[in-house]
Amino acid sequence: MSRLNYHHLHYFWAVASEGHLTRAAERLHVSQSALSAQIRQLEEQLGQPLFLREGRKLQLTELGAVVMGYAEEIFALGNELLASAASGVGRNTLRIGSVATLSRNFQEWFLQPVLQEAAVRLVLEAGSLDELLQRLKTHELDVVLSNRPVLGNDKQSWRCRTLARQPVVLVGPPLPAGQVFQFERDLPALPLLAPSRKSEIRLRFDLLCEELALQPAIRAEVDDMAMLRLLARDAGCVALLPAIVVRDELDKGLLQQYCVVPRVEETFYAITVQRQYLSPLLQDLLRMASTEQRMHPETASD
Repeated sequence: MSRLNYHHLHYFWAVASEGHLTRAAERLHVSQSALSAQIRQLEEQLGQPLFLREGRKLQLTELGAVVMGYAEEIFALGNELLASAASGVGRNTLRIGSVATLSRNFQEWFLQPVLQEAAVRLVLEAGSLDELLQRLKTHELDVVLSNRPVLGNDKQSWRCRTLARQPVVLVGPPLPAGQVFQFERDLPALPLLAPSRKSEIRLRFDLLCEELALQPAIRAEVDDMAMLRLLARDAGCVALLPAIVVRDELDKGLLQQYCVVPRVEETFYAITVQRQYLSPLLQDLLRMASTEQRMHPETASD
């Protein structure tokens, strides 16, 4: 059996990705004729055409779609190899991306097992979920921490595991001695700080209020948990957020937890991509987080 020419396969992958011969040639800095010749050689080796021409666009044949699947896996594995070598895999480097709005207290809880390890080098990056997933896809990150799940598909095999579920609470300035907060009675009369409508917390909270026929007086909508934490501490309003976000303020008595909001919680996820090599350091960290949450579910929700 003749050996596969990976140079030909790379040219095929570029054309299939672009769906257009001219654009692929420009991207690869080769002539269209040279590119066509390379693909014809691959088709001759495989014994079937890989493209059908529809106007100025190229469509994959049935075999072309199969070959494209193999090509994406092959070149993704090559990218993983290069990224792993460049980042020092095997030398205790862990590259973690976190959604910019994620609770800093949760991130600290997740990283706690390795923060005191002098031999571990951490690279922490924040950004939007889409930006971080793109970096994860190209193996520039080892894991992405998010409060939104992602689903794999035929183009990308995401691995999304639940790390923790946090109760969502209402917090505010300490109440006078003896005063008891009642959710349905007191909520509508108080100025409320809440996550934005893009948040899963807000979605669940709005549905709960609809079911109970409540109309909360929302003073501000905030999509950054760090800012929501500051406003909860300094604005004198009631705030809707996971307890872990204001853990320190609750411990110091700066804020008081009025109630746990029924049927509303925030879930934290660790997202990885299917890889040939998953860092043992990351595997241990994920295992410890899952074990800690099972044994002490209050750990991440104080």
